[in-house]
Amino acid sequence: MNPNVRRLPMTALGVLFLAVMLFPVYWMVNSSLQSSSGATTRDWFPLDATLSGYAKAISEQGQNFVTSLLIALGTVVLTLVVATPAAYGLSRFRSRGTNTFVLVLLITQMIPAMVIANALYPLFNSLFLINNVFGLILANTAAGIPFAVLLIRAFMGSIPRALVEAAMVDGAGQLRAFVSVVVPISKNAIVTAALFTFLSAWSDFLFALTLTSTPEVRPITLGIYDYISANTQDWDTVMATAVLASVPAALLLIFAQRYIAAGAVAGAVK
Repeated sequence: MNPNVRRLPMTALGVLFLAVMLFPVYWMVNSSLQSSSGATTRDWFPLDATLSGYAKAISEQGQNFVTSLLIALGTVVLTLVVATPAAYGLSRFRSRGTNTFVLVLLITQMIPAMVIANALYPLFNSLFLINNVFGLILANTAAGIPFAVLLIRAFMGSIPRALVEAAMVDGAGQLRAFVSVVVPISKNAIVTAALFTFLSAWSDFLFALTLTSTPEVRPITLGIYDYISANTQDWDTVMATAVLASVPAALLLIFAQRYIAAGAVAGAVK
C-alpha cells in the first residue's frame, strides 16, 4: 500500500483535532465582527462585518493594554537581568549546595500562584506597592525567575568550558567572558525564557486581582474580567477586547518560534 494512503487516517485525525482546538479562536474573531447580540445567536460567518466593537474596545480598554504591556516588558527585563547570570553561576561554578538550590527552584514551580499572591499582599502593602505597576512587575518577576533560571541553566550547562577558558586566556575576565561568549551562545535559551516570561506576565490574572483594586492600574486580563460582568449584552466589544489581548502573544510566537523550538529542545535534551 502506498505510504501516503496509509497516512491519510492520521492526517485526517490531525486536521480534526486542529479544527477543534482552533474553533474557539475562530468563534471569538467571528463574534467580534458582528453587531451586539446574544453570545449564542451569532451567525457562522460575519456577512455584515463591523469594526465598531474594536473601536469601542480600544477606547475603553486602551489604558489596560498599555498597563499590561508595561508589566510584561518590565517583568521580562528584570527576570533576565537576574536569571541569566544566576543560571550561568549555577552551571559553571559547582558548589556543595548547587543541586539542593536547583531542587528548591523546582519545588517553587509547584506552589500555586494564589498562595504566592496572598503571601505577597501584606509585604507589598507595607511597602506601598499595592495598586502599583512596579509591584505587579516584582510579583511576576518573582514567579518567573525560577523557570527562567532552570531553562537557561540547562542550556548553559552544555556549553564547553574550553570556550570560556579560551576567552579568559585571551585576557577576558569572568564578566567579559560571560557577556561576550556565554550570552551570545545562549541566545536561543534566553529568548525562549523571555517569551515564556512575557506570556506569563501578559496573561497574569491572580496577581492583578490580589494586588490591585483601582481602575488606574488594571491589566487587560482583569479588564476583560470586569468588562464581561458589565457588558453581558455587548459581546462584540468583549470578543474584540479578547482578540486584541491575544495579538501580542500570537505575534511573538509567530516571529520567534524557531528560537522557542531550539531553546526548549536544547533544555529538554540537557
